[in-house]
Parts: sequence; C-alpha cells; structure tokens
Amino acid sequence: MIVVSNTTPLIGLAVIQRFDLLRQMFGTITIAPAVWDEAVTAGREEGGAKTEVSAATWIKTVDVADRRAVEELLDEMDLGEAETIVLAQQLHADWVLMDEKKGRRKVTQLGLNRIGTVGILLKAKEIGLLSVVRPELTRLRELGFSISQSVYESVLRHAQE
Repeated sequence: MIVVSNTTPLIGLAVIQRFDLLRQMFGTITIAPAVWDEAVTAGREEGGAKTEVSAATWIKTVDVADRRAVEELLDEMDLGEAETIVLAQQLHADWVLMDEKKGRRKVTQLGLNRIGTVGILLKAKEIGLLSVVRPELTRLRELGFSISQSVYESVLRHAQE
C-alpha cells in the first residue's frame, strides 16, 4: 500500500500522542520534501511532531518529479499540499492523508482516496487500535485543531460514543 501524507495529519496525531497509529495502520508513509521541511526543518516542536517525524524510520521522503504540476497548484494551496498531491499522483498512491479543505477537494477531483486526521482516528477505532475517539477529538480541538461541531458530533455518532 502506498500512502502519501501532508503535514497536518502528522502534526495532529503527534500532538495527541497517537503518532504511531500511522505506522500501525499504513506501514510506510511517504512524504514530499516540502512536508519534511514544514514538519521538521522549519517546524516548531508542536507536541513532538518535529521529533516524531524525524525519528520515524517508516516515513520516507521522495522527491517530486513534476515541478510544473506543483507550480500550477500553488495558486490554490501551499507548497506542502501541492507537493503531496503531485507526489501521490506520481506514485499512484492508494491513500492521501490530507486535512486542508482545498487539498482535499483537489485530491477528490483527481480520484485519489483521501483520509484526514479525524478519519484516521475513527478508522483506528473501527479496527481496534483505539477503544474510544472522543478524548482524542476533544484533545485535538483543545489544542487548536479545527474540527467543527457538526463534524465532531457526526464522528461521535459514527463511533457510537
């Protein structure tokens, strides 16, 4: 399975100490250089994300070949999102981990499978890696992660919590 991640899911899961769910659920994660730069090089130490990403031997950085495609997407989104999407196409990714609305919309337009941080938590519960998602969702919101009330309630309903 080929999984390409943008920065926000890495930070979100690290900040609530659930970073290892990525390895457990997806095995190897591929990121673009801009994502490495956002999370590690220029990254603040948000809840351990900088340390977690740099230490994760199961995360590999792969260069994006089509720079023109990246440049075209920069009118719509930031560099990390653009490189993530182009890399996902380049590698024929099975999954794209993306939280940002514009990036998610583009991933869907391109016919790629996508899942965000909240979806990862819900899936982790469904497959038995988490017993409940409410504390994780609440902690994300408390730490400034943008989760609308309607999404919060919908996820809890789906999780039967």
